[in-house]
Amino acid sequence: MRKWAAAVLFWVLWASLGQAHGFERPSPPVYGLTLERATIPMPDGVTLAVTLYMPKGVPQGARFPALLNYLPYRKDDDEAQEQYGLFSYFARRGFVGAAVDIRGFGDSGGTPPDREYSAQEQADGEQVIAWLARQPWSNGKVGMLGISWGGFNSLQLAMRNPPALKAIVAVAATEKLFKEDVHYIDGVTHIDEFELTMDLGQGRSGAPDFSLAPDVIGPRMSSKPWSLTYLEHQRDGAFWDGPERPLSSIHVPCFLIGGLRDGYRDSIPRMLTQVSAPVKAWIGPWNHAWPNDSDYGPLYEWRAQAVRWFDYWLKGRDTGVMADPKLMIYLQHAYPPGPQDQTLPGAWRAYDGWPPRGASPERLFLQPDHALSGAARKSGQDELRYVPSAGAEDGIFWWGDLHPDMRPFDAYSLVYDTQPLTQDTAIIGYPHVTFQASATAPLADWVARLEDVAPDGRVTLVTGADLDGAQRDSMAAPQPLDPGKFYPFSFDLHLASYVFPTGDRIRLALSNAMWPTLWPTPYAMDTTVALGGKPASWIELPRVPLDGPAPPASLLSPPQPVARPPGITGGGFDWPGSYKVQRDEYGHARVIWQGGYDVHYAWGTFHDAEKLTYQIDDAHPADTSDIGDIVNVQHVGAHTLTWRGHLSVRSDLHEFYYQYTRTLLRDGRPVVTRTWKKTIPRDQQ
Repeated sequence: MRKWAAAVLFWVLWASLGQAHGFERPSPPVYGLTLERATIPMPDGVTLAVTLYMPKGVPQGARFPALLNYLPYRKDDDEAQEQYGLFSYFARRGFVGAAVDIRGFGDSGGTPPDREYSAQEQADGEQVIAWLARQPWSNGKVGMLGISWGGFNSLQLAMRNPPALKAIVAVAATEKLFKEDVHYIDGVTHIDEFELTMDLGQGRSGAPDFSLAPDVIGPRMSSKPWSLTYLEHQRDGAFWDGPERPLSSIHVPCFLIGGLRDGYRDSIPRMLTQVSAPVKAWIGPWNHAWPNDSDYGPLYEWRAQAVRWFDYWLKGRDTGVMADPKLMIYLQHAYPPGPQDQTLPGAWRAYDGWPPRGASPERLFLQPDHALSGAARKSGQDELRYVPSAGAEDGIFWWGDLHPDMRPFDAYSLVYDTQPLTQDTAIIGYPHVTFQASATAPLADWVARLEDVAPDGRVTLVTGADLDGAQRDSMAAPQPLDPGKFYPFSFDLHLASYVFPTGDRIRLALSNAMWPTLWPTPYAMDTTVALGGKPASWIELPRVPLDGPAPPASLLSPPQPVARPPGITGGGFDWPGSYKVQRDEYGHARVIWQGGYDVHYAWGTFHDAEKLTYQIDDAHPADTSDIGDIVNVQHVGAHTLTWRGHLSVRSDLHEFYYQYTRTLLRDGRPVVTRTWKKTIPRDQQ
């Protein structure tokens, strides 16, 4: 009842605001909903499957804009609940939602492309947009929207400016694939459950038929696993740049939504400064989720703002959206460490662009007494013994989500603290670190973390980043270190928005590992950081005034109910799953992660179970391994289809040893098995 009342209040507020400023109300939910399935022909004869979420009960001759969500994640089963909840909202407001399976996935034809964001995917996407624009129900204008993959390819297609694409909404997305996507975290090898799901997902046929015909299942089961392709490309360059074009090439208006607890947040300030087309941005306290469905709140009804955005650009209705602040960002206040679901304290700020008005840098210098202070003082050096398993207890899979207390991680790090703060200290932007350091080995990673130390000793991670020492000058042309030589290392930490409260201390922590997020460098070693004197080592904080302009309250309405499709129950990956750490007295460490979910459909049930086992020996960091297993069990009628994936990646001083096996069974009997095995040289990783 309260949600209904909040929704009514939202419309009343917008009606009064529109009347006061001459703006039109956003399109109201006046239509019903009907679903239509169709195929979209590609020039090479392959057809892509589309489900159209159509307004129902429309006037004769009415024309509507289309909204495209373009994914490999299977619109008819794995993504059916999310697509229905997303597009039913927009269809009732006069948009046609188009959920399209990428070539080789779900019910679309063809073979899976050779990578994410392939040239084939993008060429097909342009054909899809043109097809949507010329349908008899279409007004000729198309928008794109999506989260994660759907946000990535929204940006990539906007870079190509197909004529009918008039606006996008990209959530939790970035344009920088090598540095910021999940395969190389800050340029360092990373393997997590995404590899398990995508490598197996390439082999599954479409729902609800799940064809085992050789010409359907054969090419899918035989498609090369992407995790192998990515391990073959361990440095930036043409492979990773292929899907990208300069941000300045985007001439399509962009509404960007990012989360301060998401790993893909850094792109938004770049787009605010480099995209010449109109850009509107929200950066909230959310993790890798829609703003109405995050694990961390407060939560908001972003879809209402997306309607205003698409009304303006696709329907020609002046909803006042272009009078909104260009950037809205949530200034987080201090919170205790811990990954549990919670509402984070804070306040919204509104700015007319980037950087935030009133921002100014404050430089704090690393001191020999492990202090951080405003002036470089006495010279000195701090030595750090490399502990390859450092970070295991903190459950960090990327620079996103909330994390446990950092004290176990800090025990293997060099830490530098300010005195207790005498006033609240706010930052918005990219903290930047510069330090002089050496290593006794030809390769060393440097992990920098900005933390908040409470008076009771609890340590909250604010942000951080990593630099592969070989990539100090170039991610595309890494060069080994000369052992014992001091080098300057200088890099941004990931986007932060935070208030350090009076009485807390600001901490910079430096380590040479963040396992299992980062594949460890292979040499046992010691590292040394130079302090004070010239050249100095420091962290620069992007300070902002505590008080700032607040956005209109009307933009921040509470979430409305999300419609669920009939005949489907369950679902929802149990992220972050189960995370266990095991250590022994000999320096061996193991991390075991497990997760999964179950869904019931009208035509059958689906079960997913995943497990990753990371192992390391602190005395021999070259000998590291990650073993992954995933099982997808699909019950359809009287039969059971089981897809299994087994991933093994291990290393020694010079090589990665890769093996992947994909297996399909019908009623327990093998149908097809494919195995890939390759030894790959370590390339400054």
